[in-house]
Amino acid sequence: MTTIDAAAGIAQREAAQPERQGTSAAGEFVFVGLPDVNGSIRGKAFRPEAFDAVLRDGTMMTDLLLALDPTDTPITDYARFGIRSGAGDLLVRPDPTTLHQLTWRPGWRICLATPSWRDGRPCELASREVLRRVLAGLAELGYDALAALEYEVRLFDSDASPLSSGLSYSFSELRRFEDFVGALVPALDALGIELAAVHTEAAPGLLELNLAARPGLRAADDATLLKMAVKDLASSMGLRASFLAKTAAGEEGSSGHIHLSCWSEGRNAFRATTTSQPLPPVLLSAIAGVLDHLPAASLLLNPTINSYKRLVPGWFAPVNVSWGVENRSAAVRAIVHPAHPELCRFECRRPGADANPYLALAAVVASACDGIRREASPPPAVEGDAYSQTGLPELPGSLESALHAFAADDVLRRALDERFSDYYATSRKWEIKAWQATVSEWERERYIKTV
Repeated sequence: MTTIDAAAGIAQREAAQPERQGTSAAGEFVFVGLPDVNGSIRGKAFRPEAFDAVLRDGTMMTDLLLALDPTDTPITDYARFGIRSGAGDLLVRPDPTTLHQLTWRPGWRICLATPSWRDGRPCELASREVLRRVLAGLAELGYDALAALEYEVRLFDSDASPLSSGLSYSFSELRRFEDFVGALVPALDALGIELAAVHTEAAPGLLELNLAARPGLRAADDATLLKMAVKDLASSMGLRASFLAKTAAGEEGSSGHIHLSCWSEGRNAFRATTTSQPLPPVLLSAIAGVLDHLPAASLLLNPTINSYKRLVPGWFAPVNVSWGVENRSAAVRAIVHPAHPELCRFECRRPGADANPYLALAAVVASACDGIRREASPPPAVEGDAYSQTGLPELPGSLESALHAFAADDVLRRALDERFSDYYATSRKWEIKAWQATVSEWERERYIKTV
């Protein structure tokens, strides 16, 4: 992981890029986008001259963007905004530090934006703003977050066949992704994203992408733009990329692990000087907070019906409240590098690749904040296989059970903002209703002849 200062320096250098915004070319557009509740970027494409005006004055977009499900169906359970209130306007202002070129779409750039209600009040429901508020809470404790996300993505060719056979960490299998990765690296460079490493995983077509650490909001911006770029770039090459948490039974799922450290006055508060000494108290307290709130946080870390198909014992996807030092079977892994104190951190292994990066990181940071504030202590670290140990509290095994855990965790709900928490819970109840109204092919095949 880089230091806070190094990461901030990179962000400042790239913030200077919008000086190109006044240039114009035939077919040139700037896409101004809001990350929605599901993590997709939705918005409008502006010609350069119009974008200059949008930078100055903002622009209007429908508040229906806050109330669409993954299939683009309006969530009619919202009454204050969205389709039932007439789909009125939000005032949207671009964040010029996020203006970047799209190398695979010549003439196109993208810029993330911040929405407000029409009366000028900040939009407390926007996922990017939820994370911003949580990070401000961490700053009140005297810490800045440095985070890195890693994703496992499945890639398929034009015949819907996976690009690899499923050998993990395979040099020869990486060759099958060579064209895609060769195009992805400059695409991410142009987006200001540092791809630190790639490797194959143990499922057909599964590729892991490791992002370099960045300050909190920037880390989530990078993750969101990465997912957009991977899917759109793959499509432009005749491929299909999917961040679905579980694609096929009996195969490894796709994770979206979060690495987090807290920094104060340019030093890593999680640093450990030796492996033989106890871990730093602030790191232990942060881990304790994450464990305490992990059942409720699962609603944000595993946000879909499909998410819970990934959470199977033995598949490196945690199913219980557990932590350990360098233990990948646990929900939280403490990572200790005495020779490199800047690398000391913890990894939350619960999130799936389908999670909204802003909301997943917000849930982890808010939980860590609570632990640090209370000076909480975690239970004993797990040694060996966490899946086989008895007595560890189970984590939610379905979206419905995660919803119940979230409703019962007042501390996490308040940390995220009660108004947002109600809004988000409504969006997950909508997913459950959609699933309950569906008759699957599995049901037909299993029961149609015998009942």
